[in-house]
Amino acid sequence: MTARTTRFLPSPDALAARVGDEIVLVHTRTDQIYVLNRTGARVWELLSDDLDRAEIERRVSGEFDVASVDVGPEIDDLLASLVARELISERSGG
Repeated sequence: MTARTTRFLPSPDALAARVGDEIVLVHTRTDQIYVLNRTGARVWELLSDDLDRAEIERRVSGEFDVASVDVGPEIDDLLASLVARELISERSGG
């Protein structure tokens, strides 16, 4: 599980473009393309705004009218997936 105060940085190798409700990510080193749905796109925007994990959960929960207990694990899964694909990294220094 991701620490609630963890902050993430988008990789310099990740290019992001909004397309409607989605965000398309291109990893420039691997040429892999990823598409984030509306909720994932919002998480990307919030982490790009340097919000910590807890604040991202709070905002997504409020904006999508979903309980934190339901959205929290989904956010953790998305963040873990983005880290594994080297599209984001944990910001050092907390």
